[in-house]
Amino acid sequence: MVFKKMLSALGVGGPSVDTVLANPNTRPGLALDGQVNLLGGDAPANIEQIAIGLVTRVEIGEQAGVMEFHRQVVSGPLQLAAKQALSIPFQLPLPWETPITAVYGQRLHGMSLGLRTELAIARAVDKGDLDEINVHPLPVQERILEAFLQLGFRFKKADLERGMIHGVQQTLPFYQEIEFFAAPQYAQTINELELTFVTNPHGVDVVLECDKRGGFLAPGHDVFGRYQVAHTDAERSDWVQVVDGWLQETIGRFGAMRAQAFGPQGYGPQGYGAQKFGHPHQRRGGVGMGGVVAGAALGAAGGMLAGHMIGNAFEGAEEEVTEAAGDFGGDFGGGDFGGFEEF
Repeated sequence: MVFKKMLSALGVGGPSVDTVLANPNTRPGLALDGQVNLLGGDAPANIEQIAIGLVTRVEIGEQAGVMEFHRQVVSGPLQLAAKQALSIPFQLPLPWETPITAVYGQRLHGMSLGLRTELAIARAVDKGDLDEINVHPLPVQERILEAFLQLGFRFKKADLERGMIHGVQQTLPFYQEIEFFAAPQYAQTINELELTFVTNPHGVDVVLECDKRGGFLAPGHDVFGRYQVAHTDAERSDWVQVVDGWLQETIGRFGAMRAQAFGPQGYGPQGYGAQKFGHPHQRRGGVGMGGVVAGAALGAAGGMLAGHMIGNAFEGAEEEVTEAAGDFGGDFGGGDFGGFEEF
């Protein structure tokens, strides 16, 4: 993926920059490799700094804007001679909490994430166009998503909400909500489900929010559950039963909306349940990273069945989502995210 931008700081005849990624596909906790290629203009230029950053669209209440959430300086001050060609390699590690934007080739409706190159020249900052990045789930995240699909849940949309989930160690100022239409066997109890992953080097906090249906005499409520799993649990074969157990426990919490005590510490499919907001921090157990990086290598092996299943889950949902939830766009539209102002 390549983008080109003539530097407005020096006007016509100024230097240009191409940022090239070796592969735009990655996973949380891994790295993006690439290089920034500079080409001098008609005159020498003093470049003060070159930086790259990850940007995405984040919602704050009813408003949304573009936010840079991770940045790395790839070069300090340098002088670029006229017509000089210069290539600067970089490796940008992604935060573990980087939101997922694609699952087995299917883009998550509502998600956009890109890499932006920024050059500072003559006290002016020039922000280049965006290069789209595809962030695929880690193995344990894949297993959990597949379990929801096997249970009959259908993907609705995903978005990023600015804020912190109390009791969960977050490094980013937002969290991702992956929304599903309720599976038939749960449809009498809940309307929709929101799934949040908060990932770290050891494992994943899984936060469930169920929109519970109301009745003739009882209003509907949201009920919450939170569970912890280790990256090494990706090899389990009973994820459908585990996720179904989470759902049964979370839904059964309806009517007991007060904060609940946590279960055993450490990572494991049993985990614990709690309110989404307002509970104290949980001390995390240590689990080795072992097979995480090895299991995170991107490839098609093992993904064909799940990809077919996800395709079916997406099929027919687009029109329903557009009517019920609004269309978040989906294209970068010439280098921006639909015209939202940055904040």
